Amino acid sequence: MKLLKLSVVLAAAWLGLTPASPALTIGDNNDLGLISKNFPADPYSSAGFIDILLDQPLSSGPTVIGGNTYTRTSNDPLSGAYPAAVFGVDLGASTTINLGSGYLYLLAKYDGPNWGSEVWYVGNLSGTITIPQFPTLDQQWAVSHVYLYNGSGGSSVPDGGTTLMLLAAGLGGLIVWRRFATAPAAR
Repeated sequence: MKLLKLSVVLAAAWLGLTPASPALTIGDNNDLGLISKNFPADPYSSAGFIDILLDQPLSSGPTVIGGNTYTRTSNDPLSGAYPAAVFGVDLGASTTINLGSGYLYLLAKYDGPNWGSEVWYVGNLSGTITIPQFPTLDQQWAVSHVYLYNGSGGSSVPDGGTTLMLLAAGLGGLIVWRRFATAPAAR
């Protein structure tokens, strides 16, 4: 009986120590701003809208550019050096997200005539996170889709020696051409 009680206490303690998944909220330290209406709302157009949002001065807006309104928060996790957004993955309407690693931005589109897309910086997060299902307390507009974006200009990938082989082949070709071009003509 004592072993059973000890097991229950240890299990409860373990569950209490398990960290909860981080929750992003509107207005938190990772919130970069709001794009309203975010139209068209496809992932590739939205990448351009994220870039426009990040080009806005901190704590600015609402600023109308094209058909969208941009409101930038004061959060500046990358000290103004934001890589361009490159679409990574469409997560549907999920509010529990496994980030994996390598993503910089998360865009959550909230449907409704007076809302839009919230953009968060997630480059400092990994694992499973949650986002709000509704952007406001009245629960009028629910999340309709979530996109994750990488940043362009990331780390370069070694080419495995292909460039060096092409350079060597080109120089070898020049040597052979020069030898035949300057050789005396056979009689």
